[in-house]
Amino acid sequence: MSTPRLPRGPRLSRRSLLATGGALGAAALVAGCGDDDATNSSGSGDDGGDAAFRFTDDRGETVTLDAVPERVVAFIGSAAVLKDYGIDCTGVFGPTTGENGEPDVQAGDVPVDRVTILGQAWGEFNVEDYVGLEPQLLVTNMFEPGALWYVPEESSEEITGFAPSVGILVAPTGDHPDLRLTTPLERYAALAEALDADMTATAVTEARTRFENAAESLRRAARDNPDITVLACSAAADLFYASDPSASCDLAYFKDLGVSLVTPDELDEGGFFQSLSWENADAYPADVLLLDNRSVALQPDALTDKPTWGRLPAVRADQITPWNSEPRYSYAGCAPLLEQLAEAIRTARKVS
Repeated sequence: MSTPRLPRGPRLSRRSLLATGGALGAAALVAGCGDDDATNSSGSGDDGGDAAFRFTDDRGETVTLDAVPERVVAFIGSAAVLKDYGIDCTGVFGPTTGENGEPDVQAGDVPVDRVTILGQAWGEFNVEDYVGLEPQLLVTNMFEPGALWYVPEESSEEITGFAPSVGILVAPTGDHPDLRLTTPLERYAALAEALDADMTATAVTEARTRFENAAESLRRAARDNPDITVLACSAAADLFYASDPSASCDLAYFKDLGVSLVTPDELDEGGFFQSLSWENADAYPADVLLLDNRSVALQPDALTDKPTWGRLPAVRADQITPWNSEPRYSYAGCAPLLEQLAEAIRTARKVS
């Protein structure tokens, strides 16, 4: 398993905490960066001239190129999004495969055996191999404005010197606390279109319809089962993390649809989850556990030696459903997440 490491230093930044595998609910995209910020234009004028590729990212930085990039290197979650739009990346970085060589949940449909992996653990990024790919564009998420996800801070300036980069902000900021899942979906769709994706392809249009139907299905499930409570959480060897729904654009979106999500009372510094010792893991009983299924988090089979885990009402009732707390921001990637949660709520019984 490729587990991100905490950077050295006396304080843990929000960015480094997000990489440790806690119940982070990683996602909320900056508001005010809609489709108008990304264009694939061959027109003339002051907004890009005859550029074949033009995209303004969530740092406010505009990449303008004479040709649409073909050699794209991306964070694995970003590469998975682009794959859903028919765009193949040349190289990837971030958790891509598990110890058994199988694709990580964040890899989506990326053919992990046919791309160059530049590093999987937190802080790993093979600059020499990156340069060898002759990259034309680097794409990744951002959990803090300006901080490119899984691009090591100490070598970020060097890495971004070899090719232009695009950062899509996927965490709430003080200026934009009310972001929802639909915004990153739109932003990545805009980037895919700028990269010449066929937005009229059947797979693309059907995925969007599926997402819209899934959202309505989740709304109905929540409406018909208003007493069913859901706790978004993540498990580690020493700690159990209860996530704050307002710190994640997917959870906040679920809550808008009517899902009764549990909110922890005493959030850790950073304000996105409360870390609990396993002795106190039952502090927030819920009917359904929405459990982080990333490779950095422990899964139910690895938790059988935790007595408190076995006593949780949702665990006893076998009412656990997976949560990709770093979802891939495509309609194809997110529709199944809504469908799974809708089914979990629809079939759950009141146990807390």
